[in-house]
Amino acid sequence: MSNATRELLLRLAPSIYGPTILFTLGAYAMLPIVPLIAVSQGAGLGLSGVIASTVVVGRLVGNLPASWLVARAGERIAMLIASGVALLGALGVALAPGLAVLGASAFVIGFAEAAFGLARHSLMTTRVPVTFRARALSLIGGSHRFGRFAGPFLAAGLLGITGDQHAPVWAFVVCLALTALLVGFAPDPERLLSHGPAGEAGPGRGAGAPRGSDGMLSAIRHGHAPLLRIGGSAAILSGLRSVKDVLLPLWGVSIGLDATSVALVVGIAGTIDFALFYASGQVMDRFGRLWAALPAMIAMALSFLVLAATHDLPGAAWWLTGCAVVIGIGNGLSSGILLTLGADLAPRDNPAPYLAAWRTLTDLGGATAPLAVSAIAAASLPLASAVAGMLAVAGAAGFARWIPRYIPRLRPRVGRNPDADRGADTSDPGPGAPSTR
Repeated sequence: MSNATRELLLRLAPSIYGPTILFTLGAYAMLPIVPLIAVSQGAGLGLSGVIASTVVVGRLVGNLPASWLVARAGERIAMLIASGVALLGALGVALAPGLAVLGASAFVIGFAEAAFGLARHSLMTTRVPVTFRARALSLIGGSHRFGRFAGPFLAAGLLGITGDQHAPVWAFVVCLALTALLVGFAPDPERLLSHGPAGEAGPGRGAGAPRGSDGMLSAIRHGHAPLLRIGGSAAILSGLRSVKDVLLPLWGVSIGLDATSVALVVGIAGTIDFALFYASGQVMDRFGRLWAALPAMIAMALSFLVLAATHDLPGAAWWLTGCAVVIGIGNGLSSGILLTLGADLAPRDNPAPYLAAWRTLTDLGGATAPLAVSAIAAASLPLASAVAGMLAVAGAAGFARWIPRYIPRLRPRVGRNPDADRGADTSDPGPGAPSTR
């Protein structure tokens, strides 16, 4: 990494990466507590699960209005508004007098999370030079992974200290307040990214580019081919990432592991996943997006198919551990790939509507795949693992076929520093443009 790249990424930490860590840390400290709060208010296990899932529904529904907000108010204002709305939702969860308010508040949090994520994604798409876009976005993936990893530990610590099940919710409130302060008072990321080290203009919107001139439906209409082809494979990857969070613990329980051993296996995979997040950006920027997406899919395909054949073998616990490690390696080397592919395909002058469609598709995959696999697992856990493996094979084939078609490798101009080559004609060609590879 050049000094210019390192300096710019460090300058983005207070305004982009710091808020991402805080938002995700607080959210994943609170989310495991929502079902417990619902049960304490009289909900059964089924209803408490439905209330907890309203966060996912809010994310799906929130992408369309989020694209409208980002296109009209700008990315930074949208992030501030999203933080404020999420804060209201967190207060609703903490103070909810009944189940209806609790469910509505959880929905609002998911809704705000969609707006926050889309605004951040749009900002990085329009402003970060393409030559190190993947590294910048892989850091967002790493920030999110850190929050997911540390949030439950924060919740456990607070519950152990206070004994109050609402303590993690109040921690989320504090994290959101700090997020809003960072977004509001840290150096403006739009200004940081609008000029290079030598003053070159960044690849953001042109002065006359209309904001919000096209909606999400129009963006889908104009870019439907890459959205359906690459986006379909991306939705499979998103779904498999959610499936592993469900299938690996179920597998451990089904082969007789205790809770501590299951947590250890999942924790090892998560640690490897987190440790490799920046390597993913290096791979994508140096060798192309395919070499991050394809290994992740192949690793998941092999692991799930091997699991399906080893459930009743001697040493099943070791097979589970080995497959979890391989999944962690593959998933770690694909950190930020969904953000990067969406950014590559989105039009540069007004990316928010297209990114909203992209995120809706990948969120839908992340929401529906674990439900489908869980339904199959009710009949046969090995069959569910085999189905997940075949989905991964289909996703790998889709990436191998379509990424070289729509996402050409970058070729910086000879004699220029790639990290300073801002605004050069090395950027992505937009939806539907053929590759030169």
